[in-house]
Amino acid sequence: MGMDDKVYRHLENLVGSGFVTRKKEDLVCYSYDAAPGNAFLPDAVVFPKSETQVSEIMRLALKKRIPVIPRGSGSGMTGGAVPVQGGVVLAFSRMNHILDIDLDNFTATVEPGVIVSHLHKAVEDLGLFYPPDPASSDVCTIGGNVGECAGGPRAVKYGVTRDYVLGLRAVLPCGDVISTGVSTAKGVAGYDLTRLIVGSEGTLAVVTGITLRLLPRPACVATLAVCFDDMEKAARTVSGIMRQAVIPRCVEYLDEASLFLVKDRLQFALPKQAKAMLILELDGDEITVKAQTEQIRQFCTQSFALDIRVAKDPGQAAALWEARKALSPVLYKIANQKINEDIVVPISKIPDMVACIKSIQAESGLTIVSFGHAGDGNIHCNIMYDKTDASQAKQAKKAVDRLFAATLELGGTITGEHGVGLTKMAYLSWEIGRVEQDIMKKIKAVFDPFRILNPGKIFPDS
Repeated sequence: MGMDDKVYRHLENLVGSGFVTRKKEDLVCYSYDAAPGNAFLPDAVVFPKSETQVSEIMRLALKKRIPVIPRGSGSGMTGGAVPVQGGVVLAFSRMNHILDIDLDNFTATVEPGVIVSHLHKAVEDLGLFYPPDPASSDVCTIGGNVGECAGGPRAVKYGVTRDYVLGLRAVLPCGDVISTGVSTAKGVAGYDLTRLIVGSEGTLAVVTGITLRLLPRPACVATLAVCFDDMEKAARTVSGIMRQAVIPRCVEYLDEASLFLVKDRLQFALPKQAKAMLILELDGDEITVKAQTEQIRQFCTQSFALDIRVAKDPGQAAALWEARKALSPVLYKIANQKINEDIVVPISKIPDMVACIKSIQAESGLTIVSFGHAGDGNIHCNIMYDKTDASQAKQAKKAVDRLFAATLELGGTITGEHGVGLTKMAYLSWEIGRVEQDIMKKIKAVFDPFRILNPGKIFPDS
């Protein structure tokens, strides 16, 4: 149907004619995110520059009952930024400033459009450290990370985005601006609205400012690559490492298919029998890191590792991580479609989950590539199939069903960091009960009674 000309002109008056568009070629670019198979054209895309502009846009949207969809870089994996009911996409690429880095109080205040890797560099240049590090950190935004409560490899030691968000500035669907949380290390006055908004996938409020907790930058980092001839051995080693009184900041694993895809990007030759690899990273003071590295090396040797390599310098470590982060895009060498699920199981159940994935792969006849953050039980399972083959598409859907059923049976969750969005809506009731969902829907109604903010997400009947 398109957008009413008067409404469009009003948007132009609010942000400037050069910062709103309804050209078809522009709308297409904002009709999808990184989740395959979900594309819906918005009626317009708006690029606000300030919180005041966001507030005015929301007031107009409420008055006209226009859906509004906040968007960072569109790197989300569950369709969370897709405008399923049309409306206005709020793209935050202009609100991309690091407003303050407080060296005395270890905080940073940023706008939602700041690229995560840009924040990493800015604080590390000042001797500080922001731990959350999603694989897409070179493109994803802090605002998107807040919406999905993103994690990444370092979560095993340092936690996820919500553990670093001290406070927020946000605009409600009615246009009111709220300030939540604190800028201090502690604060328990009233309900924790900050944590409620973090991970709400843009369905409760539009985040316009974020105060983040920082840490001192670790003095020393050691990175290890450990290869095994069997995936189950690697999985059991992960469980054992976590009992060694050593908490690595990263414990990533790559299965045989993953290794095949990235072997040319590694700066060393893999052993011929290698079918799994762990990437381990330790940080702290130099003496402690050296001792813990040796302890982990010995444990991996006792766990029948084929090969153990310690990066000689930051360049070698960076190359190893670049290979790991390149995995998601190179998966398409296997098939033209993937279903990327980010299940989590208790660490002790990782070997059982690995066995389940192996069984699902054999039953479906499809290739399932698994890698991820084994240190906290977060496994990324990529079910690969030919989207032009109806039989394979059907098998892929069955594989997802089996994967989620097995995950929940092992005491896990269907999503660790990607969120529910569109792609997991049908499975939400598998994990969350009716009473609990009703409470969540009532919270949504308090924030957004007319359901204009990112509608059609999380809840199947939304």
